[in-house]
Amino acid sequence: MLIFTPSNVLSFLRGPLALAFIVDHPFYRSLVIILAMLTDSLDGYLARRFRMTSQIGAFLDPLMDKIFVFTVALIFMYEGRLETWEALTLISRDFAVLLFGLYLAIKGNWAFRFRSIWSGKVTTALQFFVLLALTFHYTIPHFVFYSFILLGFVALCELYIVEKKELKIKIARPMSL
Repeated sequence: MLIFTPSNVLSFLRGPLALAFIVDHPFYRSLVIILAMLTDSLDGYLARRFRMTSQIGAFLDPLMDKIFVFTVALIFMYEGRLETWEALTLISRDFAVLLFGLYLAIKGNWAFRFRSIWSGKVTTALQFFVLLALTFHYTIPHFVFYSFILLGFVALCELYIVEKKELKIKIARPMSL
């Protein structure tokens, strides 16, 4: 089991990196966000390039993204730069993924393997850019926040389609005893 791979270390660093946001300086904060964006891109590339992908890495990467975004959003809320409804829309896709997990649990589908999906990559990139804009005190138009809700709905659809495809493959190829 691959745990301490370069890609997993990069993923792990993203969570604690958000704590550096306590220092209220636009240049410093923008550097932190850019580092988070770079580690988010680089960790997956390294894992695939050097064939070091793992279930731990597949779990750790999105978890650290969420910890980073949640922490920074809380700091911005505390500073009055982000309203509660804006923060909730910012993380609405994550609620959608939790709903999908609940759906799987109710169905008893414990074998489903979450993987990277298009809407997740778009959401994470957009979240980082919104946080970067807020760092420089830009006003974010409401439609940008509403787009996170749309991306949450797209994620639900995407995951549902993937789950149905996996189910069809399992039915088409029954396991031999």
